[in-house]
Amino acid sequence: MCGILAVLGCTDNSQAKRSRIIELSRRLRHRGPDWSGLHCYEDCYLAHQRLAIVDPASGDQPLYNQDKTVVVTVNGEIYNHKELRAQLKSHTFRTGSDCEVIAHLYEEHGEDFVDMLDGMFSFVLLDTRDKSFIAARDAIGITPLYIGWGLDGMSDYFISAI
Repeated sequence: MCGILAVLGCTDNSQAKRSRIIELSRRLRHRGPDWSGLHCYEDCYLAHQRLAIVDPASGDQPLYNQDKTVVVTVNGEIYNHKELRAQLKSHTFRTGSDCEVIAHLYEEHGEDFVDMLDGMFSFVLLDTRDKSFIAARDAIGITPLYIGWGLDGMSDYFISAI
């Protein structure tokens, strides 16, 4: 399983804070030793430690929609990704990753897309157009997703392991 970390609404955007988020993400390396990724947008950070199973060559995360305004970091597997991808004919995909469908489904269906997913997953999606986010996991809760708040009372933290 991959390791994901999202810090949203961080009031401290210093280089020291960014370094701290990278350090926290690296503590999840045991969950995903194949690749590390970080996306920063204003006061939001999405980090990923990848265990490459589906599309090991190009499925690095975080993943994006076509214009990179929707960003998602995912832990898990979307079993019905091929069927969902076939429904998104007007979208251009950058990877063969099963999880890339999440960003594109969000564009088409808004938050209601979550019910379309079949699999074991947890993810945090950031829409940079209005700085909204969705944090979700599969209905059974196979993959973990923990939530916490920063000492500043403003930041939300989501993480796949403690």
